[in-house]
Amino acid sequence: QAFNVINGGSHAGNKLAMQEFMILPVGAANFHEAMRIGAEVYHNLKNVIKSKYGKDATNVGDEGGFAPNILENNEALELLKSAIDKAGYPDKIIIGMDVAASEFYRSGKYDLDFKSPDDPARHISGEALGDLYRSFIKGYPVYAQITPSSSSSSSSIVGDDLTVTNPKRIQTAVEKKACNCLLLKVNQIGSVTESIKLPQSSGRVIALERLRTPLSPTCPVFTLTGAPCRSERLAKYNQLMRIEEELGDKAKFAGRDFRHPKVN
Repeated sequence: QAFNVINGGSHAGNKLAMQEFMILPVGAANFHEAMRIGAEVYHNLKNVIKSKYGKDATNVGDEGGFAPNILENNEALELLKSAIDKAGYPDKIIIGMDVAASEFYRSGKYDLDFKSPDDPARHISGEALGDLYRSFIKGYPVYAQITPSSSSSSSSIVGDDLTVTNPKRIQTAVEKKACNCLLLKVNQIGSVTESIKLPQSSGRVIALERLRTPLSPTCPVFTLTGAPCRSERLAKYNQLMRIEEELGDKAKFAGRDFRHPKVN
């Protein structure tokens, strides 16, 4: 489960360029524990943001994550790290990011302050952006990055705009080893089964984003449903907990084994 707890990019009115900062409680034993960890970190994050920037900074973005008016992306990671530590789960959580770099791509370069008036002098190269990603991974428990650049040449990324839940594009991504996780959006394609089978057959992880439809008891490894707040999101989380209860001993929570999901 990935909880989207800080919003930026096109999902918020702040200065933050990168779109989503998520926590993944892979150290949880089951979904119920993951839900509790996610909720506790979320509320600790609110307190961290409030104490540092004031109450107004705890407004939320489109996905329910907090949207403090900060510019530096590593500052968002620092806030997350602080909240995770205060909640007492540094050994149970990894961080994911939906960078959505296509949003700030400008003629071969990238503008990390793209919400301000355009100034080509501040645009950075793809190599510099790659160095920034590496600094994130080195300094924080960042594991997954969605749409890290406009190209499909990167590895260890989640395929979103690259694959758009299209079986043919998924096959191409698998052949080129362009990503090791598929972001599955059920509203993008009709053949959900085919879209799932391709990445599974090649050992890639599946993430299901923004559930807008009722859930069945057969779910991919990760679900991206936003922050643990608002009724439309809590309804999905409650349904996932009901599914786990209904399955009983048959329920499987991948946890730290999410890179090697077992499919029955």
